[in-house]
Amino acid sequence: MDEPIVDSEVELLTVLGARVHNLKNIDVALPRHSLVVITGLSGSGKSSLAFDTIYAEGQRRFMETMSAYARQFVGSMERPDVDAVEGLSPVISIEQKTTGRNPRSTVGTITEIYDFLRLLFARVGTAYSAKTGKAMVKFSEDEIVAAVSQRFDGQKLSVLAPVVRGRKGHYRELFEGIAKQGFLKVRVDGQLVDLVPGFQVDRYKVHDIEIVIDRIKIEDKKSQRLADSVRQGLQRGNGLVMVLIEDTQEMVAFSRNLMDAETGLSYEDPSPNTFSFNSPYGWCPQCQGIGAVSEVDLNLIMPDMSKSVAEGGILPLGEERDNHNFKQLRALAKKYKTNLKKPISSQPGEFMQTLLYGGDKSNLSVYVLAAAASSDSVIDIAREGLVNMMVRIAKSSESERAAQWAQDFMRQNPCPTCHGARVKPEALQFKLSGFDIGQLSQLNIRDLARHLLKIEDALTERQKLIAVEILKELLNRTAFLLNVGLDYLHLHRPAGSLSGGESQRIRLATQIGSQLTGITYILDEPSIGLHQRDNQRLIGALRNLADIGNTVLVVEHDRDIMMASDYLIDMGPGAGRLGGQIIAQGTPEEFMKQQSVTADYLSNRLLIESPAERREGNGKFIVLKGARGHNLQNVTLKLPLGCLVCVTGVSGSGKSTLISDTLYPILRQHFYDSIQRPLAYDSIDGLEHIDKVIEIDQSAIGRSPRSNPVTYTNIFADIRKLYSMVPEAKIRGYAPGRFSFNVKGGRCESCQGAGLQTIEMNFLPDVQVVCETCQGRRYNRETLEVLYKSKSINDVLNMTVEEAVAFFEPIPNIYRKIKTLLEVGLGYISLGQQATTLSGGEAQRIKLAEELSKRDTGRTLYILDEPTTGLHFDDIRLLLQVIQRLVDRGNTVVIIEHNLDVVKVSDYVIDLGPEGGSGGGVIVCAGTPEQVAKHADSHTGRFLAEELERGVVKKPRKSAKK
Repeated sequence: MDEPIVDSEVELLTVLGARVHNLKNIDVALPRHSLVVITGLSGSGKSSLAFDTIYAEGQRRFMETMSAYARQFVGSMERPDVDAVEGLSPVISIEQKTTGRNPRSTVGTITEIYDFLRLLFARVGTAYSAKTGKAMVKFSEDEIVAAVSQRFDGQKLSVLAPVVRGRKGHYRELFEGIAKQGFLKVRVDGQLVDLVPGFQVDRYKVHDIEIVIDRIKIEDKKSQRLADSVRQGLQRGNGLVMVLIEDTQEMVAFSRNLMDAETGLSYEDPSPNTFSFNSPYGWCPQCQGIGAVSEVDLNLIMPDMSKSVAEGGILPLGEERDNHNFKQLRALAKKYKTNLKKPISSQPGEFMQTLLYGGDKSNLSVYVLAAAASSDSVIDIAREGLVNMMVRIAKSSESERAAQWAQDFMRQNPCPTCHGARVKPEALQFKLSGFDIGQLSQLNIRDLARHLLKIEDALTERQKLIAVEILKELLNRTAFLLNVGLDYLHLHRPAGSLSGGESQRIRLATQIGSQLTGITYILDEPSIGLHQRDNQRLIGALRNLADIGNTVLVVEHDRDIMMASDYLIDMGPGAGRLGGQIIAQGTPEEFMKQQSVTADYLSNRLLIESPAERREGNGKFIVLKGARGHNLQNVTLKLPLGCLVCVTGVSGSGKSTLISDTLYPILRQHFYDSIQRPLAYDSIDGLEHIDKVIEIDQSAIGRSPRSNPVTYTNIFADIRKLYSMVPEAKIRGYAPGRFSFNVKGGRCESCQGAGLQTIEMNFLPDVQVVCETCQGRRYNRETLEVLYKSKSINDVLNMTVEEAVAFFEPIPNIYRKIKTLLEVGLGYISLGQQATTLSGGEAQRIKLAEELSKRDTGRTLYILDEPTTGLHFDDIRLLLQVIQRLVDRGNTVVIIEHNLDVVKVSDYVIDLGPEGGSGGGVIVCAGTPEQVAKHADSHTGRFLAEELERGVVKKPRKSAKK
C-alpha cells in the first residue's frame, strides 16, 4: 500500500516497528492535535496499537520520570515490543472498564459535581428549622449586644447561660461547680432559685437549667457590662445565651450557631463534610450514606404460604430433615402446641414470630451443639430467629458464598430515614431556592443545570460574591455531561449501575472539564450505548479536546465518528494472526478511495442490506401491562413471537428497565422460580407460548483466569475425552480427568494448572508471572507427552478458534461447537484465553455461541443487550446471520440496540422515548422498521429512514415456524 502524503508541517506521533501481540512490525505516523480513529475487524490489532503500544509506552515513560526511591514502591513497567515511539505526549486512557462496584461511588462523586454542590450548600445554603420550617438565624457577639441594647433599652433583664436542656438527673455536682465559680442563682424549669449547699433536683424528672450570669438594667453607661455578660453567657452556654425580661417574663434566645428562635433548636455551622455521604459527619446514621437498606423479604423466604415448614415452605431451611435446625423447630412447635406439617398460613402467630425474629428466652437452644454453634448454617432459633440470623450472615460472614446466599433473600429498599438522599436529616434542612442537596442530586443533569441557573438568580449580592466561582464550575461540569449525551443521569446514580459506555463518557466529560492541553487521549469505543441523536454531541466533545491542543486517538466502529475524524487508520486484513497490518489510512476522503473492508462499508460499496420482506411472526404475543419501574409511565408492551424484535430509543428512555428489569425477571420467575423480583407491573399474558427464556448479556464468563471459552462452552470436556482415547493415553491409563488443569493428576502442581504464579506484593496489587516449572503450559511433562495429530493438550488451548475448526473437523461433536464460535466472529481468540481478558462484547458472543450449539425447541425467547458492542460492520453481518438462524427455527430474539444495521434488518421495532430520564418511559411507536421510519415523533425513525435508503436485499426470507 502506498504511504499517504502527510503535510510536512504537521506534528506527528510516529510508531516504528510495533510487534505487540499480532502487530506485524508496523510503522505508522499519526497527526498530533487531531482526532484520529483506529478501526478494523474485531481482533485485527486496534487495541494492540492504541493501548498496548502507544498507551503502554506513555505509561512506561511516566514511570521512568519517578525517582529510584519511588519506583521501588510502584515498580517498573516492561517496554512494549516496539522499536520507537516518537512525538508522544503524556497519555490518558479512557477505557470501557466500569467505574467500580462501590455503592458509595456515584455519578456526582466521579464527576466531582457533588463535591462542588457540597461546597455551595456549606457557604450559601439557608438553614430551616425542622420543627417550625422557618429560616434559622445566627448572631455574632457584637450583634447580640446591639440587638439587646436596642430592643430592651431601659428594661431590667437577666442574662442566662443554658447548661442543661431536657435531661434527667439530680445535678448536685453541677450546682456545686456553678457555686464555686461565683454564681449565686440558677433558673430551674422556669423558676429562679438560690444556690445553697447540697442543692439538687428530682433525678427522675426532665429539667432545663440555666445559670444566671447577670441581672442588669439596659443603659448606655452599662454597655460594657452587658457585653461582658453576653460573652460569658456564650462561653458557658456553648454558643447559646438567653435574655429574660423581668417585667414581662419574655424569654429571647440568641445563638452564635444557627438557631430557631421559637423552639431553641440549633444547628452547627455547616461545612462541606456536613453534606458528605462518605463521611460520618454527614452520612445518614441508618444507611451510612448508601441511601438504601438491605431488609429480609418475607415473600422470598416464604413464597408459598400454603406449604408447611416440613415441606420446605421456608426456603432457607429447606425440607424437614434430621439436623440441628429442625430439632429446635420441633421443640419450638411442641412448646406452642403445633406441628411442622401444618400450612404456614395456619401456624400460630407466636410460633411464626419466634421462628422468624427470635426473642424466646427459654432453653430451646440446647440442640445447638458447641461444635456447630459458630456455623452459619445453624440458627439459635429461640433467641435469634431466622431473619436476624440472615442479616448477621449478610453483614459479617467470612464466607462470600454464605453472605451471597443470605443476600439472595434480601431486598434493597429506600432508607426510611433519608429516603435515598444519603445524608443526615440535619443536612437536608439546608436549602437553596427551595431544594435541599438530596433533591438536587435526584434531578437529572438536564434539570439540574436549569435549576442551578435559578439558584444563581435567587442569591443576594453578598451570596453571589461567595458562590460565583462555585456555580461557574458546576455549570461547566454539567454542560460537559450534556455534551456527551448523559443528560438523563442523576448525581446519586450508583457507578456500578452504569454501562461501560456511560462510565467511559463520564470520564471523558471529567477530562474535558479539566481543560488539560498537550495530552494524548486514547478512548475505546465511546459511542457504545449512545443513540445516533446524541452522536453529534459526543463528536463535538472529542473535537473540543483536539481543538484545545490534545491528540485524541479513538478505537471506534461508528460511521459518524469515523467520518468526522481528521485521520483514519484501518487495521486488518483479518483477525488474530491474519491481522496486525495497516491496510488503509488517510483523511476520510482519502480513506474511502482505498481498498479495505471498512472503506467499502463507509463508501457504501458494501452494505448490510435490509430484507425485502419482514417476518410476521407466529401470530402469538406476550402482553405486559402497566410496567412502571423507574421512569416507565404505565407502559403496555405487546411483544410478537417468532420474529426478530429490536427495542430502541435514546439513552435513558427505559429500554433496559422494560426488558431486562421487568420482562426478563417475570419470565425467570415463571420458568425457573427465580427469586429476582421484577420492577412494578400489573399483569402479563401469553407466557404459555414460550417454554424458556435466555438472557445473553455482557457480564464476564468467569472471574478467574482459569475460566476460558472452551471451559465455559463445555467444549473442553469433549476435547479431554478425545485425548483420553489416544493410544498413548490408554496405555498409560489416563482418564479424561488427567487432561484437566483444575484437578490434581495431570496438571503442573507448582502453579496448580494456572500457568501463572501469583506473587504477593506489599502495598501493591499481586503480580502474576509465568510459572517457572511448566513455562506457562499448565500441565506436567507426562501429560504433555500425549499427542493428538502431533499436538499436546496445551497446544490445543493455545490454538485460535479458526485454527481449531480446521484441526477438529473430523470430530463432529467438537467441530460443531467450535464452529459456532467462528460463526459469531470469534475466530481470532484462543481456546484457552483467560476469561478476565475478554471484552464484554466477546463474552456475550461466547454465550451466544454456547446457546447456538444447544438443541432448541423453537419456542425459546432470547434477550440480548447491545450485542454489536466492539463489532466491525463485517462482524455485525456475521452476527446477524447467526441471530437470523435462531429466529428461522421459530424462536423469538429481542435485542436492545442502537446500531441501525441491526434495527433495519429486524422484523419489528419497539421505540421508547421520546427523551431520556423523566422525559422518556413511553412507547413512542412500534411496528416494522418502515413504519417506525415514518413516525414523526421518533428520533430513531428519523435516522432509520436514512439507513433504509442504503439498499434492499432481493431474496425473500423464510417465515418463522408456525
